[in-house]
Amino acid sequence: MNWFLAKIVYRIVCGEGDHTAQFDEQLRLVQAADEQEAFAKAKAIGEQEQEMFLNQQQKLVTWQFINVCELYKISALIDGAELYSRIQETDNAGTYIELVHKKAAHIQSNNTHKYLQLL
Repeated sequence: MNWFLAKIVYRIVCGEGDHTAQFDEQLRLVQAADEQEAFAKAKAIGEQEQEMFLNQQQKLVTWQFINVCELYKISALIDGAELYSRIQETDNAGTYIELVHKKAAHIQSNNTHKYLQLL
């Protein structure tokens, strides 16, 4: 059996969908004999995990499975191996860098909080 990294894409629609289009891109690990089986398993996950629910404003929110748009075979689990890369373009580099630092600080503070709970 082999490991694959699959990108599953969902469209998020709230209410009548009168909003900026939103998509959730999820990276999932899939174990399969070959690429065809991995694609089929990732697609089945995407279809099974579609959902509909009411948000806090009682509007229907739908997560619609779009498709599996990327599939990569992971040849070996090596410490520090690159699993995925995406180039992000933005009009404001400073804002993007600030967001990256805020996310890192959030991860760090949550880990510190978890360690303190263990003591």
